[in-house]
Amino acid sequence: MSSSFRTHDQAGPVRTACAWLVGIIYFAPVFWIILTAFKTRADALAIPPKLFFSPTLDNFRAVFFQTSTTGEVTGSGVWLYFANSAFIAGSSVLLALIIGTLAAYAFSRYPLKGNDTYLFVILSTRMLPPIVVIIPIFLVFRLTGLSGSYIGIILLYTGFNLPFSIWMMKSFFDDLNSEVEDSARMDGSGDWSVFGRIALPQVKAGLAATAVFALILTWNEFIFALLLTGPETRTVPVAIASTIGGEIGVDWGKLSAMVSLFLVPVFIVTFALQNQLLRGVTFGTVRK
Repeated sequence: MSSSFRTHDQAGPVRTACAWLVGIIYFAPVFWIILTAFKTRADALAIPPKLFFSPTLDNFRAVFFQTSTTGEVTGSGVWLYFANSAFIAGSSVLLALIIGTLAAYAFSRYPLKGNDTYLFVILSTRMLPPIVVIIPIFLVFRLTGLSGSYIGIILLYTGFNLPFSIWMMKSFFDDLNSEVEDSARMDGSGDWSVFGRIALPQVKAGLAATAVFALILTWNEFIFALLLTGPETRTVPVAIASTIGGEIGVDWGKLSAMVSLFLVPVFIVTFALQNQLLRGVTFGTVRK
């Protein structure tokens, strides 16, 4: 038994080192993007790449301000893109969580005949890549007048987040002990009371995990945002794409600065919910 304990103790540092190594490998491209955001154009295009250089904030100024040929400095309007991304992503994720949580609880506690078939059909709607369904969706948007509107893109993102939300939340509800809910019903509590006061507080970690993953999927979405939004509803991924090209080629410094700013909200939300997120992704793995 003592040898098994020693083996377990020796495996701990190895797993930690492997975790750090994998984390460094995955974070290296993000670190290089952030580093490039503080480089001049010459440093960004230098060969071999420069790891040490004199940092500059000109790229971030170029993101928020633009200079005309006459030397007049005006706002670039990037704040509108960030506000659109926050509003569209936040609204669609919230709607998907509300509808998906209710549907997941119903599938978990009140299964119908052919329940697995219904769940598979719901999941199959998320299997199709956006490029496959963009033509019929574009035609529907044009016929209904939803092109370029907030309502249209929010409803579309909500629909694409729903399968993921339903399947995620159903797995959390399935892992709950239903005996407490049955006892509450015997004491006279209604279904809504049982759901809101007993079941829902126990899956806060699941709500956080589902919200973070759905936010990342919506925040980074490009195809729908490019083809179905208008000048007033355009999101940041579309604005980032507009920095590629031009007479001088790709402005890597400005592009990296915009991408760095684009990553900040996701980092903030992830770190704010990291405790619940950790519980969410490990929920049900350990049985008492």
